Order: sequence, then structure tokens, then C-alpha cells
Amino acid sequence: MEGERGTDLIRAQLRRMRIAAGLNQEEFGRRAAYSGSLVSSVETGTRPLDLPYVKRADEVLGTDGLFESLLNLAELAGQPSWFRPWLDAERAADQLRCYQPTLVPGLLQTEAYARAVIRCDDKLTDAQVEKRLAARMDRQSILAREEPPQFVVVLDEIVLRRVDEGFQRVMVEQIHHLIELAERPTLSVHIVPADIGMHVGLTGPFILARGADGGWVGNLENQLGGAVVDKDETLATLLSRWETVRNEALSRRQSTELMKEVVKSWT
Repeated sequence: MEGERGTDLIRAQLRRMRIAAGLNQEEFGRRAAYSGSLVSSVETGTRPLDLPYVKRADEVLGTDGLFESLLNLAELAGQPSWFRPWLDAERAADQLRCYQPTLVPGLLQTEAYARAVIRCDDKLTDAQVEKRLAARMDRQSILAREEPPQFVVVLDEIVLRRVDEGFQRVMVEQIHHLIELAERPTLSVHIVPADIGMHVGLTGPFILARGADGGWVGNLENQLGGAVVDKDETLATLLSRWETVRNEALSRRQSTELMKEVVKSWT
């Protein structure tokens, strides 16, 4: 099913099953821990249909994960064609390696930071922004699994310091979020200090995923979209560049201290 049409069908089916269960919007909302007005907004399409909502709907309606599965399929169908293979690789990965010289990676973004990044595309409507935001937040669920992938992230220091007065509160929240995430045993954040100067990673961001079979897949993003990389020769180049940028970065502890220093300098 196509992404937008798919979510419309899910909304309609949610409404039909709610009515079939003999629940009005207020009653359904009370059981799902939502307000009746929010249930109405979801069913009419004025509020994005997100994963927490459909999970609660599955519980209330006893549908054994049906709506969660349908939403995942709809979101996958709504993604650009180049991105779908990467989403599959990301969800199946037992290891992730990410280098970002300009932005906090999507998997580690707070909602406020992600919204600001998505809003940089001035062609998007408010509804489209919220839809993309919901999809990005949903992607982060892989980090909350019982057995999440081992995730190592390398960021350039400029990522932490790209801020103006109006964005400072968002950035403080984002850096605190990074510090909290870095305390998890399966996730580490490493910073390439600004005094390193030129290095091979500055040619662009990339992320690598290793599947259960030990094979790697890469993803490259650019202004026009991106590309999934799965050829051995190209993957070997990315893995080599990963080792280079990782070696330029500070240790886990030093990186955390640097992040704390950045926040302290603003407050």
C-alpha cells in the first residue's frame, strides 16, 4: 500500500473496529490513556498516526499487533525507494556504525531537534513535517529493543556547537540526550575535536549496518536523497574510512566530558 493512502485505510479500520467494539471516542480514549479529542483527531487525520497510538489501540481492541504491523508497512511504503532497503538493513542489524560531520544522526535526535531539522525543507507542509517526524521517532524504537544493536557514533565537534540564541535550548536538550544515551552499554558516542582539522570523514556522512550473517550494508545521504551500498569493494572503502574517523575521535569518557563542557559554556 502507498504510505499516505495506507495510513488513511488504517484510520478508517481503527474507527470501524472501535465502533464494532461498542466504544465511543471518549470510552476508547479512556481505555487507551488518551483524550477523546485526540482519538477524534487521529481518526479524522488532523493528528499523525504514530506507533504508540496504534500499540495502545491493539491492546484495547485485542488485535494482537495488527495495527502496529499495518503502520510499519504503510510507513515503509511511504519512504523513498532508495531508503527502503536501508530501513530493512537497519532493523535487522546487530551492529551499527555511524559518522556524521554536520548533524546529530536521526536515530539519536530528540523530537525538538528532529522537527527543526525537518523544517529546514521549506517545501513541506506542517502535516508533512509531523508525518516525517513521527516516522523518524518510530525508527528509534530499534534502540529500545530487548536486544538492541551495538551502536557506535562518531560526530564532529561542530555538530555540538552549531547553535544560535533561538536554538540553544533545543541543543542543550539534545546534548543531554546524547550524554544519557552514551551511558547505555550498547551505545557509545565519540567526538572528533575541532582542532583535528582536515580528515577523510569530512567528505560526507555515512552509516554501516552489520546483519546477523556478518555482512555489512552502507548508507550514504546527500542533498537529493541517498544510496544504499552493498558492493564488497565500496563497503571495504567505507569500513576503512570508519576506522580512520574513529581513530581521530576522543574516547567515550573524554567525549562525554566535552559534551558537558559545551553545555556548561552556554549556561
